[in-house]
Amino acid sequence: MSIAQYADDGMFAPKKIADVFHTTSDDIARTAGLGKDAIQRKERMKSDKTQRRLREMVEVVNKVESRFGSALMAYAWYRSEPLAGFSGHTAMQLVRDGRAHEVLDYIDAIDAGVHA
Repeated sequence: MSIAQYADDGMFAPKKIADVFHTTSDDIARTAGLGKDAIQRKERMKSDKTQRRLREMVEVVNKVESRFGSALMAYAWYRSEPLAGFSGHTAMQLVRDGRAHEVLDYIDAIDAGVHA
């Protein structure tokens, strides 16, 4: 899907992300490792940290969506499937720890036929 569906006025919007994933904005905040105020207060929503975390989460889910057939299934994978080679951590846990680039590299390696 287009990454633009997750944005509003050029910024990632938790409500739009939540709508696509059939969940709540609070759940999106937790999943991205953010507090409630990061998605409820306009100035916090616009912060680099909040936008970066939302972008990283969306990038990972968007990258695997075609593999799972829907954004909802890709989001379920993101939250619950332990990744080989990461000590049982999920993509969500790694993104929350600031390791989104490692998840994206892992997905690229799998897509290239390299087993993790």
